[in-house]
Amino acid sequence: MRLPILTLTAIATLFVAADASAQTYDPRYPVCMHVYSPGGFGGGGDYYDCSFTSIPQCRATASGRSASCDVNPYYAFDEPPPPRRRHKKVH
Repeated sequence: MRLPILTLTAIATLFVAADASAQTYDPRYPVCMHVYSPGGFGGGGDYYDCSFTSIPQCRATASGRSASCDVNPYYAFDEPPPPRRRHKKVH
């Protein structure tokens, strides 16, 4: 009974690890274009192109393509960092 459970656990672990992918959003640009590619034999798949500085610029590039433009959720806006909290010294 142990062997089938261990085998299934090992297979499940491999499938979960295989789905890991790199970050698709570039935090340096505020707008990303999501390009929808048809799947099928030999590849395909969606991808993101985060190299746009405005929605109109992205829409001009996406025109005529199967794509949409979205605000980059990982863009580092020009906000000052939050103030650092000072810790009191404990003696």
